[in-house]
Amino acid sequence: QVQLVESGGGLVQAGGSLRLSCAASGSIFSINAMAWYCQAPGKQRELVATIDSSGNTKYLDSVKGRFTISRDNAKNTVYLQMNSLKPEDTAVYYCNAAVLLANPYRWLEVWGQGTLVTVSS
Repeated sequence: QVQLVESGGGLVQAGGSLRLSCAASGSIFSINAMAWYCQAPGKQRELVATIDSSGNTKYLDSVKGRFTISRDNAKNTVYLQMNSLKPEDTAVYYCNAAVLLANPYRWLEVWGQGTLVTVSS
């Protein structure tokens, strides 16, 4: 029905930058909030940043001033620009979206498959 496909992860040195992308496809009527989560080895998944349909954003304290979430509603895509990366940012990053499907109308929470970000010291 609906898929979220992430890209942009990889290996980067501390202080470097990466840009993650997540594109939604399928029988989508509209998308409300979109978000990025991360899960480091041995830790629980945590919310990194969110953006609503109006472009309002919220961030985890540890990434404020370094990460920027944005979206392109025409492309059903959300981005995460990550600057000044630190080794502690190493994690699998997951995209999440609240999607309104059509025929019949119903809300669905969708997750991407995850993309690995590794920051070396």
